[in-house]
Amino acid sequence: MTPDDTRLMLDVMCGDLARLLRMCGYDAAYAPERGLLEDPDIADAARRENRVLVTRDTDFAGSYGESVLLDSVDTDEQLDELREAGLELELTDGARCSQCNGKLATTTERPDHAPDGVERVWKCTDCGQFYWQGSHWRRVEERL
Repeated sequence: MTPDDTRLMLDVMCGDLARLLRMCGYDAAYAPERGLLEDPDIADAARRENRVLVTRDTDFAGSYGESVLLDSVDTDEQLDELREAGLELELTDGARCSQCNGKLATTTERPDHAPDGVERVWKCTDCGQFYWQGSHWRRVEERL
């Protein structure tokens, strides 16, 4: 599964993964960010939007259909489980906003808090958050 052909819905048990998957370019919807807390509501939205469900809930995964069931509560171990399930996990330049899942666009704007020497900056087309490859990017890259 690649970011180009896979849309994900993460339930309430998988919040830490949402930001990391977005940084890998996945359209990763996190159910609570949409006000979805109950399994039937999450499943309806995921089906409507043709998303693969990511959950730690065995019953929910079994009743949904196309899903990835995670066993671990540890985020790094969950990343391993996602790899084993076939997800490609590599950081993708300027793909998705880790905050809201919006798309990023290259911009010439430079926020005041951006370090000197930053070559490329992206801005979320939905929430306006700025991104660049800095120390956080390198830490996430090492983690993946």
